[in-house]
Amino acid sequence: MPSPQPLSDLSRAELEALLVEQFGEVSTLKQVVSELREEIARLKGLKGRPAVKPSGMDKGTEPPKAAKKKWRFRGQVKPRVTIEDQVVKVAVPEGSRFQGYEPFLVQDLVISASATRYQRERWVTPDGRTVLAPLPEGIEGHFGPELRRFVLMQYHQGQSTLPRLATLLRSIGVSISKRQLQRLLTDQQDEFVREARDVLRAGLETSPYVSADDTGARHAGKNGFCTQIGNDWFTWFGTRPSKSRLNFLDLLRAGHTDYVLNEAAYDYMRKHALSATLIARLTAEPQTCFADPKAWQAHLDRLGFTALDVTPNPVQVATEGALWGSVQSHKFLCDAVVLSDDAGQFNVGQHALCWVHAERLVHKLDTFTDQHRAAQTQVRGRIWDLYADLRAYRAKPGPRRAVALRKQFDRVFLRRTGFVTLDRLLKRLHANKAELLMVLDRPEIPLHTNGSENDIRCYVTRRKLSAGTRSDVGRDCRDAFLGIAKTCDKLGIAVWDYLGSRLNVAGHRVIQPLDHYVRGRFRPA
Repeated sequence: MPSPQPLSDLSRAELEALLVEQFGEVSTLKQVVSELREEIARLKGLKGRPAVKPSGMDKGTEPPKAAKKKWRFRGQVKPRVTIEDQVVKVAVPEGSRFQGYEPFLVQDLVISASATRYQRERWVTPDGRTVLAPLPEGIEGHFGPELRRFVLMQYHQGQSTLPRLATLLRSIGVSISKRQLQRLLTDQQDEFVREARDVLRAGLETSPYVSADDTGARHAGKNGFCTQIGNDWFTWFGTRPSKSRLNFLDLLRAGHTDYVLNEAAYDYMRKHALSATLIARLTAEPQTCFADPKAWQAHLDRLGFTALDVTPNPVQVATEGALWGSVQSHKFLCDAVVLSDDAGQFNVGQHALCWVHAERLVHKLDTFTDQHRAAQTQVRGRIWDLYADLRAYRAKPGPRRAVALRKQFDRVFLRRTGFVTLDRLLKRLHANKAELLMVLDRPEIPLHTNGSENDIRCYVTRRKLSAGTRSDVGRDCRDAFLGIAKTCDKLGIAVWDYLGSRLNVAGHRVIQPLDHYVRGRFRPA
């Protein structure tokens, strides 16, 4: 191999050509390294980088839409603020005739900083008491309600970062530090956290279904999980260290801390194979309600549950049952369906599965021969046809049609293709028949969890922008405000108006508590 020529002897053009060549080689080597890493992960039995495109099943089964007429001009602009009329005059020759006005609407934004020094009168009464004039309504601390509203709006709905928000405010003329800005985001926000909790309670009490999903989260320097619960009327987020079923049941209590032993709890324990002897121990005790985890754990210790080393774990099953009993005792999810992507922790109560996730398992199945690919394509086509029929059933349900769809489901998932891996997958999906066909009994529920995935994206964006939270207060505030912003969007309420109402901004629009609107969206017959 010839020795390379010294770089000092090369001209500028030769150096640039060499640099371009090196860039190409580096790019090629990066691709090779990436492929080798994926191959190593595959050989080790680890999960590699997914390279699956969306199946498009939901959009692909939509009926063809009529072509919309294309308008040449945009529609009428209707500002949400009062329009101020201003006459613009023009010099014209003498004898001209006036023919009215030609309107030209201009929308603008006024952003400016202001500072007010309130000179509060101070008096001393004859009996020695000091009387100080109160501050105007809405003034709490040294930053006014308009500024607080702007900060909360930009950070939570605008997905800005704290340093950028501080820079923006300083450039406008506000004297504020990052620490003061952080206090505006987290201090004295208990009312918002409580309102977010009340929204969850209203949704669990009145909604015919809720969908759930979770994503990774970072809190206090440790990995955790953020769980989303919601539907078309509300959204709620909760960040916790675990995503187990115990955690999900705890979240479904919506802030309550009690453990309740009732028929719902005992049914749950029987369903999850807790022995009849242990259930009898619980039913024999007169106490059925426990105020907190400490009282519940003491009860299990007294009954000897914690000393047992058997499968399934009696403490875990009994605790899950008592949590589910608490959920039911507070009238949450009494007749509602929980819709999920088949994550085990969400399988509680009446449970339904997402069809998009079920079809995705077939879509991402590895094929190795033309026969395998043909079988996969044929099965996917049959699933798409069944999905389209289920969508049509939701619009016009009927008992005869439901029977036909159950038979069609069996024909699709009991079919044998000769592709062993695919046949095993179809058999596994057929075992979930009741959950996949929950829509036949409850046509008001969706066929997918796209709503949950769309909702949780705002949390993923926030996590990418600002990483994790440090304090429990910061965690709860982030969850509450993200959920409130999503709920406002679903209810058709501008977040700007909502914050103005809560912070008593002058001339604000009155917004009722959000749980009031959530309850009004679904009124049982």
